[in-house]
Amino acid sequence: MPEASRSRRPKRPLSCHDRALRLLAVRPRSRREMESRLRSAGFDAETVAEELARLEEVGLLDDERFAQEFAEHALRRRLSGRRAVASSLAAKGVSRPLVERALQDMGGDEDARAAELARSRASRLRGLAPEVAYRRLVSFLARRGYEGAVARRAAASALRPDLGAEGLSEA
Repeated sequence: MPEASRSRRPKRPLSCHDRALRLLAVRPRSRREMESRLRSAGFDAETVAEELARLEEVGLLDDERFAQEFAEHALRRRLSGRRAVASSLAAKGVSRPLVERALQDMGGDEDARAAELARSRASRLRGLAPEVAYRRLVSFLARRGYEGAVARRAAASALRPDLGAEGLSEA
């Protein structure tokens, strides 16, 4: 039998529990993510529900903790905007109240994070026309989840610190 047509099925397939533990070993996951991954691996709904309950009982699956850790990483390390973090958590199946609580607990100054991210990115835009650099930096910040006004102020400040926030905002 040709190599390409041979099935890649393991001799001993993983149990639902083993598969779940392997998924969690890679990174923390929300309940909905875990359910989706286990169901797509071919496990029936009842088996998956039992495994999810088991993981929650021992503390390996906790949407609130997941949302807190995700928000902290995204806001403090990646310098993402609150809007992007909320959207990502919602896409991972975290409930709206848990998303809001995680973002509220993080607090922080959105303008300061945007300014820090803009300053770190601005050096890559040297050599471009000021208007082009400004547009690209504002777009970058918007994609990272910052509101338009916050992105414009941060971009203007990072590209022309001597002019302040008004300097490039008309560009």
